[in-house]
Amino acid sequence: MKNPFKGAEANAEDAEVISPEEKEEIKEEVKAEESEQVSSSEEGNTIQDKNEWQEKYEKLNDQYIRLAADFDNFRKRQASERESLLKYGAETTVIKLLDVIDNFDRGMKAIETVNDCEKVKECYNLAYKNFNDVLNKIGVEGIKAEGEEFDPNLHEAVMQTPTSDKPEHTIIAELQKGYKLGDKVLRPALVNVATAEG
Repeated sequence: MKNPFKGAEANAEDAEVISPEEKEEIKEEVKAEESEQVSSSEEGNTIQDKNEWQEKYEKLNDQYIRLAADFDNFRKRQASERESLLKYGAETTVIKLLDVIDNFDRGMKAIETVNDCEKVKECYNLAYKNFNDVLNKIGVEGIKAEGEEFDPNLHEAVMQTPTSDKPEHTIIAELQKGYKLGDKVLRPALVNVATAEG
């Protein structure tokens, strides 16, 4: 049987002897090669990461620009609608009031040749009723006052009269009619309120 170590010993004898300085140089060269490989792989990873972040940035930036444009369009549309509402919001109300004006015009023409006061009164009453009907259709109604209990939300007391005929805080007289649109008071009724005799 052949000795396996014998050939290795011969090869070791034939091999050049390397000095410690040369060993150190070889180690440094190997380290340099390894660091170059690592840095080139890191550089490749860095470029790949950079590209991914660039894509994400461009995607988010594009979304932001679109969102900003959508919001700007929405704001402009809202401003236009608000302006239109302020400008033409009373259009339907005015159209309904045109019928009332037409009735006043007809009434004025009719009373030009009439000497009878009853006919004038009748024309006036018809026009007044027509006007109130139109106000009711658009949601305007008169505030009840006389005989009601004083409500500072609906009435404005401009006079107080001491009396024993009516309970305290009861409205004795309506001096100017008040109106409301739905639940909103357009104008409070001006009233005279009963107070206790002192």
